[in-house]
Amino acid sequence: MTESLRLSISDLTALLARVVVGVVFIAHGLPKAADLNGTAQGFEAMGIPFPQFSALLGAVIEVGAGVALIVGFALPLAGLLLTFMMGAAYFFAHVGDPLVGGFELPLVLAVAALALGFSGGRYSVDRLLPWGRVRQESGAAESVSA
Repeated sequence: MTESLRLSISDLTALLARVVVGVVFIAHGLPKAADLNGTAQGFEAMGIPFPQFSALLGAVIEVGAGVALIVGFALPLAGLLLTFMMGAAYFFAHVGDPLVGGFELPLVLAVAALALGFSGGRYSVDRLLPWGRVRQESGAAESVSA
């Protein structure tokens, strides 16, 4: 397999992973956005501080960063925000739960979002923006010098 083909496959699988993980976050965020009062009540029952604000913030992060992950915009920030959300989900809803049937979904989503945020492939909006072009150019320079 040529290096170029391997890189193309790697970028395609990263895109597929970003789409799947992003859709999962959006699917969890839309119900929060559709019923902010109900979400805030649930957050209050779990002891989440500032439940109204937290409900809005959770919905915005899960939907907004989920979309950003899919299209590949501000990937490191999107990955960090989604990882933060899953850390909060663990802390407020899953602490003390077993791995299986407990906190495996937040754990997998957190790690996947973080990994994709920092290595989400070339097929992204970021690659069209100045910070993406700089990264591409420095990556090309590193591979030539190696």
